[in-house]
Amino acid sequence: MRYVDEYRDASGVERLVRAIRGLTTRPWTLMEVCGGQTHAILRFGLDEMLPPEISLIHGPGCPVCVTAQERLDLASAIASRPEVIFASFGDMLRVPGTDKDHLLVKAEGGDVRVVYSPLDALELARTNPHREVVFFAVGFETTAPANAMAVHQARTLAVKNFSLLAAQVLVPPAIRAILGSPENRVQGFLAAGHVCTVMGTSEYGEIAREHRVPIVVTGFEPLDILDGIRLCVKQLEEGRSEVEIQYARSVRPEGNLHALSIVRKVFQVVPRSWRGLGPIGESGLALSPAYAEFDAELRFPCEGLRVAENPECLSGLILQGRKKPPDCPAFGTRCTPDTPLGATMVSSEGTCAAYHRYRRETPA
Repeated sequence: MRYVDEYRDASGVERLVRAIRGLTTRPWTLMEVCGGQTHAILRFGLDEMLPPEISLIHGPGCPVCVTAQERLDLASAIASRPEVIFASFGDMLRVPGTDKDHLLVKAEGGDVRVVYSPLDALELARTNPHREVVFFAVGFETTAPANAMAVHQARTLAVKNFSLLAAQVLVPPAIRAILGSPENRVQGFLAAGHVCTVMGTSEYGEIAREHRVPIVVTGFEPLDILDGIRLCVKQLEEGRSEVEIQYARSVRPEGNLHALSIVRKVFQVVPRSWRGLGPIGESGLALSPAYAEFDAELRFPCEGLRVAENPECLSGLILQGRKKPPDCPAFGTRCTPDTPLGATMVSSEGTCAAYHRYRRETPA
């Protein structure tokens, strides 16, 4: 992408909206599976430009938001240990666990630090050889290569005091879980361009064929998203269910082979619990046996954690696309970015945060 402006061009937006209106003859429900796309849709009012037959619902597209409560509580328990420097991206620090978030752990004396890369955490370990440095590896396929490289580098450099608490999740199994739900009403998906830049599109083809839903890999700017909607609606109107790449300036069907190689070397696919979706088979990444020495979960076993969800928070239903933030009685009152009840309000990619910032007064 050379310039942002060319993907926010008003005449281009109008042209695509007209094209979508011209294609649409019946109601269709689409889901975007990317928090960045959700924020762009609300920021630019793209959903309000569409014909009334097109409904957009928001899926589990924020990796911070879908991190299960037990992972958060395990992270807090490890971060509270006096010998540990706990390194994390900043958007994880205020996500509420059962009893506390990581900022409270820090206030209580835990050494919690914000980093911008897992390699920053590895450098912390190199410069603090008498401390244990744990990096909280949260994310979709997008962050997996850098996390894998940090572990690989730790072995290469013989850095023994570095470990990873893995909370990596994989998008295709979550799409399958949504489509397999009795409450499912999604007829087409806008898939996340950055995820597919890494993983490619091969895993989506089987889903599209099996469930007869079009999947369009889409970018993050207004023209990207509207063009993705156009392609998705066109398939639906024509009775097709295929994988298409709208975000061709970044995504190749085979993905990034070098990135995939290091991920497959360091990680293995495992079951993982998702907030809102529950346990999903083969939906997560954990360190492979060859790299188990860097697994913080094995290095710092934590028994007897009491895990409990906040019953007032509807983030689970929001992540499934069954509710929108204004449906929650606490939205904008008891739950705000300053006093979040759940991850979808505090995360920079969360759906509740997007509605609070851009659409606070709009009904669901």
